[in-house]
Amino acid sequence: MSPVSLLQELIRNQCVNDGSPDSGHEVRSVRTLVDFIGVEGEVFEPVPGRQSLVYRVPGHDPGAPSLALVPHLDVVPVDPAGWSRDPFEAEIDDGYVYGRGAVDMLNVTAAMVTAVRPYLIGDKKPRGDLLFAAVADEEAGGRLGARYLVEEHWSLVSADYLLTEVAYPALTVGDQRTVPVSIGEKGAYWSFLEAGGKPGHGSIPYGADNALEKMVLALEGVISAPSPAAVTEEWLGFVVELGLDADSVRRLTDIDQLDDEIDRIAVDDPALARYIHAATHLTISPNVIRAGTKTNVIAERAHAEVDIRGLPGMDRAFVDAHLRKSMGNASGHIEITPVMDSEPTVSPVGNPLWDAIGDAVEDLDGHRNLAPTMMTVATDARFWRKKGTVCYGVGLFDERMGFSEMLSLFHGHDERVSAASVERTALLYERVLERFFTAP
Repeated sequence: MSPVSLLQELIRNQCVNDGSPDSGHEVRSVRTLVDFIGVEGEVFEPVPGRQSLVYRVPGHDPGAPSLALVPHLDVVPVDPAGWSRDPFEAEIDDGYVYGRGAVDMLNVTAAMVTAVRPYLIGDKKPRGDLLFAAVADEEAGGRLGARYLVEEHWSLVSADYLLTEVAYPALTVGDQRTVPVSIGEKGAYWSFLEAGGKPGHGSIPYGADNALEKMVLALEGVISAPSPAAVTEEWLGFVVELGLDADSVRRLTDIDQLDDEIDRIAVDDPALARYIHAATHLTISPNVIRAGTKTNVIAERAHAEVDIRGLPGMDRAFVDAHLRKSMGNASGHIEITPVMDSEPTVSPVGNPLWDAIGDAVEDLDGHRNLAPTMMTVATDARFWRKKGTVCYGVGLFDERMGFSEMLSLFHGHDERVSAASVERTALLYERVLERFFTAP
């Protein structure tokens, strides 16, 4: 079975994770992978059906560094009405595989399994220990997958280096093609906002204590307040590797020009502008609000759920202070409850895995241009980074899909990846493994 065929099977398994413990059903894809690999691995199932598959191959040199490959098996929910085809049929059209999970991240999962299989069945011997863990529940925070494995089975899943998501297409500036390598991710500070009031009849609202009014005023302040910006070391490292002219570099790294430059880019490339904004700002996205019980009853309670992501240096205290200031007079009526606090994590560059990625990209793409990239999303890498593991995400796409287009497909309609990109990413991982395990 080719990596493309494997990707199709994984999409068709419909391992949809809606956040509830009885969703996901990653057991389906665990079976698919075991059949593809041909040898049994260790299966962990903290909740029925929520399986992760783990293999650990001892290296022949006890002093050599270890490497983990950790893809996930679950995908986010989908509204079929927004798609031009069945999101779980895994149809190939014009060279693209369509389906939920095609770029997040079943394409990488299929490529990783293809590359690692010879080591798992004994055809190749790694110098250091090799870990392969296809995990559940990444799309809901990893509690039943990567987090569970790291917290409960660290001796099995420990590694010096790790590869996971995100795999981005290359960026081309002039004649220079640069491959982004994910080196870190923003902190996630998801929050619940709560407001209280007193019920009453909706026909006499004058002077009423309406919880919904308090919440609306608070959210209006949060939405309209300027987002704190920062030119971090990670952002500077990304920009300078792209081959941009000096004026563009200056506009993208000058805190006083940055927002104007984002607005300028948004005219022609809104997806890229959204990424640049997220990579340089505290982002706040109110995505859920609930209040009241009936049209003619004044709301006694109001509840909002807010997705907040912070850059290095922006901790929970920074986030809460910004929320309070933005809410203005409404702040005193709002209770902020953290529901996820995950600090930003970043891995250094210039090490055996970074060099192996550079060698592999040079072999397959003809250059060594790597851009250290800060992700705006949370991944399973954060659990290993907190243990000291160096973690990256990388892929190798063909030229049919650009950076901006891929960003727009994440969790979006008509998610797709070219079959050629899946094959190229599998080759990339094969070369990375060869370079990493044969380096002196």
